[in-house]
Amino acid sequence: MTTLASQSEKKVKSTSPSPLPKAAHLLPPEEVAKALSTDSEGLSDEQASSKLTIYGRNELEDVGGPSAIRIFIKQVVNAMMLVLILAMIVTFVIKSWISAGVVVAVVVMNITVGFVQEYAAEKTMESLRSLSSPTARVIRSSQTKVIVTAELVPGDVVELKVGDTIPADIRLMECMNFETDEALLTGESLPVVKEAAVVYKEEQNVGVGDRLNLAYSSATVTKGRAKGYVYATGMNTEIGHIARSLKGKNSRFRRPIPKESGKVTVGAYVRAAFGTIKDTVFRFLGLNVGTPLQRKLSKLALILFAIAVVFAIIVLAANKFSNNSEVIIYAVATALSMIPASLVVVLTITMSMGTKRMVKRNVIVRNMNALESLGAVTNICSDKTGTITQGRMVAKRAYIPAYGTFTVDDIRDPNNPTDGNITFSSLSPVEADTRMHDDNGAEPTKVSDVTTHTKAPAFESFLRVASLCNLATVHQGPNGQWAARGDPTEIGIQVFASRFQFSREAQLVPTAAQTTEASSSETVTASTDPKKQWVQLAEFPFDSDVKRMSVVFRRLSGRSDVVFMKGAVERILNACTTIRTKEGDVVIAEQHKTDILANMEILAGEGLRVLALALRDWTEAVEEWRGYPRENVEKDMTFLGLIGLYDPPRPESFASVKKCHQAGITVHMLTGDHKATAQAIAQQVGIIPKALYKVPSHILSAVVMTAGEFDQLSDDEVDALPILPLVLARCAPQTKVRMVNALHRRGCFVAMTGDGVNDSPSLKEADVGIAMGTGSDVAKGAADIVLTDDNFASILNAIEEGRRIFDNLKKFVLHILAENVCQACTLLIGLAFKDSTGLSVFPLSPVEVMWIILITSGFPDFGLGMISATPDVMTRPPHDRRRGVFTIEVLLDIAVYGIWMSALCLASFVLVVYGWGSGELGNNCNGEYNASCDTVFRARATTFTCLTWFALFLAWEMIDLRRSFFRMQPGSKNYFTQWAIDAWKEKFLFGSIVFGFVTIFPILYIPVLNEKVFAHTGISWEWGIVFVEALLFFLGVEAWKWAKRVWVRHYLKDDVAHDPENDLEAGGAFSRYTTMMTIDTVASTNEKGRRGGGKRR
Repeated sequence: MTTLASQSEKKVKSTSPSPLPKAAHLLPPEEVAKALSTDSEGLSDEQASSKLTIYGRNELEDVGGPSAIRIFIKQVVNAMMLVLILAMIVTFVIKSWISAGVVVAVVVMNITVGFVQEYAAEKTMESLRSLSSPTARVIRSSQTKVIVTAELVPGDVVELKVGDTIPADIRLMECMNFETDEALLTGESLPVVKEAAVVYKEEQNVGVGDRLNLAYSSATVTKGRAKGYVYATGMNTEIGHIARSLKGKNSRFRRPIPKESGKVTVGAYVRAAFGTIKDTVFRFLGLNVGTPLQRKLSKLALILFAIAVVFAIIVLAANKFSNNSEVIIYAVATALSMIPASLVVVLTITMSMGTKRMVKRNVIVRNMNALESLGAVTNICSDKTGTITQGRMVAKRAYIPAYGTFTVDDIRDPNNPTDGNITFSSLSPVEADTRMHDDNGAEPTKVSDVTTHTKAPAFESFLRVASLCNLATVHQGPNGQWAARGDPTEIGIQVFASRFQFSREAQLVPTAAQTTEASSSETVTASTDPKKQWVQLAEFPFDSDVKRMSVVFRRLSGRSDVVFMKGAVERILNACTTIRTKEGDVVIAEQHKTDILANMEILAGEGLRVLALALRDWTEAVEEWRGYPRENVEKDMTFLGLIGLYDPPRPESFASVKKCHQAGITVHMLTGDHKATAQAIAQQVGIIPKALYKVPSHILSAVVMTAGEFDQLSDDEVDALPILPLVLARCAPQTKVRMVNALHRRGCFVAMTGDGVNDSPSLKEADVGIAMGTGSDVAKGAADIVLTDDNFASILNAIEEGRRIFDNLKKFVLHILAENVCQACTLLIGLAFKDSTGLSVFPLSPVEVMWIILITSGFPDFGLGMISATPDVMTRPPHDRRRGVFTIEVLLDIAVYGIWMSALCLASFVLVVYGWGSGELGNNCNGEYNASCDTVFRARATTFTCLTWFALFLAWEMIDLRRSFFRMQPGSKNYFTQWAIDAWKEKFLFGSIVFGFVTIFPILYIPVLNEKVFAHTGISWEWGIVFVEALLFFLGVEAWKWAKRVWVRHYLKDDVAHDPENDLEAGGAFSRYTTMMTIDTVASTNEKGRRGGGKRR
């Protein structure tokens, strides 16, 4: 088959970057390093910065940043602008030059403002996209760092592990069971097994897909780990050559689909043409681009456009379809009154500003849909390690059945093996616990000389497994500071071994012979150092399914091979046939397993993550370890002991979990740890109550479960549980998926965290997938948002920000549509005002309508999109995403506010014309000023002023949809000035409202501008009407808000989130679990959930 790679080789020759004397696959790693001026300790920061200047960023060429031309065209060619352009054409056709000129000015201003705002929003999104790009783990100046992939340079040393997307073209120098998926590059579906030691000869003419010593950019690591030197970045990579050869081939035209015979019929071309036209029209209307809410609002705009046409027809019909220019202008004004011109652009800007705010709160949004979804989250399924806890493991207890128990306390630096106090007891944890309760406990002795203990063979074997079945390294820098590289769990174990002078580096043969995993170690000669006698032959990495890791080492001094293993206690016990005791190695019996599990329970009950260690002698001859079945190795092991690691909860986790409960969000902890460990940590952070004895036993059995217990249940049995587990221990990836599905069946909206490759299915299945910043690229690719600090508190930040954005969307949509309803009602009812010729006299002129929609209220709409969260944002339950922005409350608010403002506007017009005026509507008062139109022009100016004030005041009232504008902070003591403080707090909104107030005066009083352009005149005594109606406006809005608060308080109690996680001792902690519903009620609830459940994107 002809692959993309072969195509690229034909069109663009793949050449190595200039620093290499020849292609990377033809050079050994040492020569590559030399040519790139680097070594295994990596580049210095200064070297990396210099190389970045020389070689540029590690990025493929694309469309570049935001296109000003594209954004400008988008402002001109859209449904909303089309309405304005049609209005402009109509005004030109009827030769209403002033109206036409004003419409042109408004169109230009709207395009300009929209362009500036959206260009800024695009720039913001561009910067955020760079933040959400993949990261790479590099070694620089002997320190492991995580950097953005784009900052990689030739010479960087990159570490790769399962799930990583390879960030650049790399010459491998170390491999361990390393395989990559290069289908994107070569078209081959099977993973490629890599071999770092291979060096090819030029005459071999090895193709791209057969260069086993290279790892290519954009490929995915499917197995093992590796380390290598970056030799090509950006467009110099193999995938860069392909990108260059394919540049410009993307098309928005649909291609005809051939029949099975391969023949393309005329009908296929016709369907492709119609499909292309449909896509273009829908894209123009915004119906197939953007987020679901953007598409929904585009549909709304289309509906409003149709309504506007209907209203225009109503106006024409009411005037007997007269071709009088005044009638046509009235129809244009009525149509324009229903067009929310700024709706979509305000939405775009609000969402882009929201993503920018999230970055400051350690959240990167990868999928804009998540902004709409976060506020609807009802359940969070979170990992424990590194998210709820600090991810800084400290080995605090070690139990060796053949020797005793070690305890480490007073640790200040988790990476420093010399820090802390070590004590030893010959008792097991169970024995020590029993004697302590009997007041007969023997005091442990302080360890002052570690060598007195390392001489014990059982403990020596334990330490050797701890250090060698471990990929982490611990070292002291030149400044005396201790640093570590690797997984936090392995670092904790490695530090423990280093406390007894059994570090990994202290035992490995000091040669470069460990770059491969085959029998190449046969060539290694024994070290003169009696301790450094070990060389690695094979590795079977930790897997979330088997939950253990094994390595095979050879001791060169005795030519003996040994298998070292660590992992979950149950999984290690299943692989063991013997146990090392004080009497020697004996066959492991059920009593031994019972004792081990009892000791594990004691350690886990202290909140420790407990792992087991084991070993076995290996006597079989294996020619090639690659592909060798791990089940043949991981059996007949000898159990050595337990090690307990403490990962302290983050200080902010308890408060964050508490806030989640207050917000009506249930937190579930899904962890691979032991049940007792998970339960202890969950109690510390408030996920489950500390006083579990108050929870009924049938509820308690469901609150804390293991994955084994959960997976044994059928879906019906899971649905019959009184509550889904709040703690799920020993959790496997497939269990997470089942948990998400079970929550969906109960009608829940789920956020799921994950960091590993195997977490990607559950991240995709969840409504909001949350990846960790330090997680695999595969997990990040499946997620909707990424936490840069891996902190549970950041999930709460994301939800709070999501709720704020959603609230603000509701507020400005309500503000825009309420004004549309007001203007439409005013103009339609105003059809009843007819002059002596029988033609309707509009209470608002077309220019006034456009000014209010686009200028007066346009900027406050932007301000409403940026306002701060209301005080109750995290004490309300999650919103119902199925209803979205248009809840019953919002629809009622639109109607009530719109009709109330319209009534006041019409009242002002009537009062001026009929109350204190002559009642005469003059002649030709829709066109230009004459003596008979003075009253109409003054009434129109009064109506315009009232509506302008209402639009501005309504924006302030929208800051909180229920609380009084004069009392938005319930706990404030500033009874008379708090409203001013709140108004000033939102600076942009405040400035836009002041701008609206200021601009009304020149519009009213500048000659020519008032009468010729806006078709009104200056007012005097009419200001009294304006002030009275402004007061009535506030009274009406405040009365409606008061009525809503009364309704919520008495009839809608569920609209306030209930916090069931108050202290049990106070009578309310987890009270729903002490008075849980019956199984029948749960079944009924589940049935409702099934009808409305399932994943909702």
